Amino acid sequence: MTRWPVALVTGASSGIGRSIAVALAAGGSDLVVVARRRDRLEDLAAELQADHGVKVEVLVADMSDSDQLAAVEDRLRAGVDLLVNNAGIGGQGSFADIPLDRQDRQIRLNVLAPVRLTHAALEHMLPRGRGGILNVSSIAGLQPMPYVATYAASKAYLSTFTVALHEEVRGRGVSVTNLLPGFTKTEFHGAADIDRSFLPRPAWMKADTVARAGLRAVAENRAQCVPGLGYRILAGISSLTPWSLSRRVLGAVLSP
Repeated sequence: MTRWPVALVTGASSGIGRSIAVALAAGGSDLVVVARRRDRLEDLAAELQADHGVKVEVLVADMSDSDQLAAVEDRLRAGVDLLVNNAGIGGQGSFADIPLDRQDRQIRLNVLAPVRLTHAALEHMLPRGRGGILNVSSIAGLQPMPYVATYAASKAYLSTFTVALHEEVRGRGVSVTNLLPGFTKTEFHGAADIDRSFLPRPAWMKADTVARAGLRAVAENRAQCVPGLGYRILAGISSLTPWSLSRRVLGAVLSP
């Protein structure tokens, strides 16, 4: 795996973000770990320093807050070699029934934060002609998804933004990769109150597997990565399925 001298990972306190931070530390990268929960970040920093001898900077921030997001932007402008935009939130239910402030926070965290952080990182990376950006989207963004409408739409935005940016910076020494995980064993779905009962056990991927796939893809400067053969097949089928059909099927499956 490519060694990035300094990597900044958002949403590093749990799930895929934590697995990415662990994998980077194991490869010798110093880290800036970002999340809302200081206690978890400090525990992670102590673990990585003890296990791998790397430097770990803790940056506590709720990136749906503009002032706290600005602090992370400033840290990126000071210089990192890899940015991992992993922080995100979801939610399930009828759009009209979910409070607007929750929808607003989803968009701020899932869309605005990675866009702003990516811009800040590129201010440092492009003049040097090297660096990497890994944006963690979701396979949910491939189709309109009733009852997770805002989440799926936010991930669709992030995916198209990332792949377009990959082409914009091609040949300028900076890797930009879109990571599209399927269902992954993390705290995410429970925190978002997303129903998981309809999913068979083989549908679940391990966070460590997703993390390794994403880091390998950005090291290889691939535009997009869908971890897991089953999900790659599903992504292919999804690209051929008319939205008029998929929205009805998904609406029936996800209806509360």
